[in-house]
This record gives sequence, structure tokens and C-alpha cells, in this order.
Amino acid sequence: MFRTWASLSAPMRPGNLLPARTMTVAWSLLLLLALLAWLLVVEQADGMELGPGTMGLDLPLFLLLWVIMMIAMMFPSVAPVAITWARAIGRQSSGAAQAARITQFVGGYLIAWAAFGLVVYGILIVTGNLVGSHPEAGRWIGAGAFLLAGLHQFSPLKNICLHHCRSPVGQLVRYAGYRSHARDLRVGAHHGLYCVGCCWGLMIVLIPLGTMNIAAMAALAVVVFIEKLWRLGPVFSAAVGVAFLVLAVLAPFQSWLLPGLQHSGPSMQPMT
Repeated sequence: MFRTWASLSAPMRPGNLLPARTMTVAWSLLLLLALLAWLLVVEQADGMELGPGTMGLDLPLFLLLWVIMMIAMMFPSVAPVAITWARAIGRQSSGAAQAARITQFVGGYLIAWAAFGLVVYGILIVTGNLVGSHPEAGRWIGAGAFLLAGLHQFSPLKNICLHHCRSPVGQLVRYAGYRSHARDLRVGAHHGLYCVGCCWGLMIVLIPLGTMNIAAMAALAVVVFIEKLWRLGPVFSAAVGVAFLVLAVLAPFQSWLLPGLQHSGPSMQPMT
């Protein structure tokens, strides 16, 4: 049912392919990092409120937490691309050099998502201030977030970026001809920007659902994985878009859909 990513790199010369053992180790490490990130996020989320704003986090701490969240949510779907790039690296380098280059690829990917995290932080500050002074604004902010996410699922940007994320080999082969010490970092950042373009709409629904809403994060991670790896991913993406549009209609009248936009505790001002 799911695409076989190894077959996508068939044009690459067999002599350049990494040994099966090396490929298995790379897969295992990426998935292990994702698992560890999930454990850290779940532990951090315990006791944190889902209310509006930045959860009291300063920018450096928020960005650190955001990057860990992206490792947890995105690494399972980006692992095939990283492994495909590893195949392009080939046997010419030592094991340590290969590990360093893959690390640069992953680092570039996370830089792209950290840059988007800066945008999210700014949005959360504005959202927190608005809901703090005008609690009724929360329902319309939530509806707007779902509406943007739903429309993005049908946008040309989504289609272009999703196509790249599903079939990135052409771009990877193009970069393989570049001569630069930072080539691997650039490749990772380039793919990361496509990934941000593909998934930013999915991420903004965490604003109404709660930035540290573990159930919502897990559901979105599954959506990302299916969109990118299932052969019917584009159809599934459209179905998700329809669901978001429905939530946009319901959000102003169903405050339970917006746990991330409601104050909790004694000072909570419910959205009626």
C-alpha cells in the first residue's frame, strides 16, 4: 500500500548504494530519535496548560521545544528522504563521514522548521493577547485557523510541496552534483522548506487545539505520514482539507473544539 522509497533511487549506480546494514542503522537511529522526542514532549506536556499564548515560555525555550516536537512528528515521514540521500552519498566516504553528512542533512531540515517556529511564536503571542483581552475572539481565531488549514490543503502550494515530499529524488540528484562543504546542510534545509510549505497548515491547527496537545500532535503526525507515503496520499490530503473546513464552520459554536484558545484555572473566562 505504501510506496517503496528504495525503488525511487533506482537510477543511482548500484556500486554507490550503502550496505543494507548501514541503511538499517540509519533508519533505526532516525526512528529512535523520533521516539525519544515523543517521550520528551509527553513529559514536558504533563502539567502544562493548553490555554492561549506561549505557555509562559521564552523564545529560546519555545524554539527548543518546537524543534523537539518536529523531530517527534516529522522524522517518521522524513526518514525515507534522509535514507534516499544516504544512498546518493554512496560508499565513497567513511562511516564517520557519512554520519556527519546525514547529520548535516537533518540539521538543515530542522533549521527550516525552527524558522517556522519563530513565526508560530509570534502568532501565539498575538493570539494570547487577543484572547486575554477579548475571550470571545478565541472562537473566531480558531475558525480562522481551521479555515486556513482547510484551504491550504487544496492550494497550488500544497500540491507542489506535497509532490516534492512524495518524490524528492529529482531534487536530491540535482544537489548531488554541487560542490560545497555545506551541501548536505543546504539539501536538508531545501527539503525542509518544501516540508514547511506542505505542512504549515496542519501545524497551525495546533493553535486552536493546543500547542502541547499530545493527541492532536499524534493525529497530525499520522496525517503527515499518510500524505507523504501512501499512494493515495493526495486524495487523503483533500479529505483532511474537507474535515478542516467542517471544523471551521463548527468552531464558533462548539468551544470544546478550541482547548488551545480557552483560559484554564480560576481566572478562566469561558467562551459561551
